[in-house]
Amino acid sequence: MAPPHETSAAGSESPVPVVTVDVAAASDLITSAGHRYVDVRTEEEMNKGHLHNSLNVPFMEKNPLFVEQFSSLVSKEEHVVVGCQSGKRSELACVDLLEAGFKNVKNMGGGYAAWLDNGFPINTPPHTMY
Repeated sequence: MAPPHETSAAGSESPVPVVTVDVAAASDLITSAGHRYVDVRTEEEMNKGHLHNSLNVPFMEKNPLFVEQFSSLVSKEEHVVVGCQSGKRSELACVDLLEAGFKNVKNMGGGYAAWLDNGFPINTPPHTMY
């Protein structure tokens, strides 16, 4: 059974189970547990603000190199929280990453919007971009 701050998308439309954590748990994982944060929003979205020390690998149908670009920044064993604007694109990105052999990826439920709603700190302009 998943901890109270985690949910699994098993049984939903996701072909593989994706662990989703709420923004408070994501913040703890990123700041205290050594997880890296990868934002899958577009460069334009990142320019409006992003989490501290975030990496950016846009996840879109137009980016067939997503897994390859992600792999150049993060190893398959690293613990990673993946986020987007609302949590949907990042969930889809997690599915692709899990299918590619990444073992420790978690989706940040609610995404950047929930992060802002909770008053967590952000940076502008973007940090690491593809």
